[in-house]
Amino acid sequence: MNSQDIRLAEYTIILQSESHTIAFANRLAKLLHGGMVVYLEGALGAGKTTFCRGVIQALGHAGHVKSPTYTLVEPYDLPGLQVYHFDLYRLHDAEELEFMGIRDYFTPSSLCLIEWPERGSGMLPKADFTVALQHIMTERALQITAHSAQAETLLTVLMADE
Repeated sequence: MNSQDIRLAEYTIILQSESHTIAFANRLAKLLHGGMVVYLEGALGAGKTTFCRGVIQALGHAGHVKSPTYTLVEPYDLPGLQVYHFDLYRLHDAEELEFMGIRDYFTPSSLCLIEWPERGSGMLPKADFTVALQHIMTERALQITAHSAQAETLLTVLMADE
């Protein structure tokens, strides 16, 4: 059973613009901490990197947040937290992650945001949250799923603020 089989809580919201996507990411960022893993799913252009940018900037990064499409991972050393933003779209084989030392990134003091997690299947730790983004006309549907008891508690807090 993988982490996506365990769905303790789900929440769906319609986001009318990129700024709404970033605002929701900012709200979630305030609840995230080291040791957590967030999977991001959705088609090309669905807003995964935009969402990651919102999280990373809300956590204190003032500079540009670029997509790690060609590097696979972009590190962000933030106050009290190491954030790793992965984009596995160009990964040919999940075994490649072993050669890059993937396990070293997942520590109690790091937050890992992983775009295209299905490409790393079998090599990645379980997710605390899955954020699935989908374009619907001019809006985005965002579904966030909690896969751990801790994430379920945080999602309850996030939904209460809505």
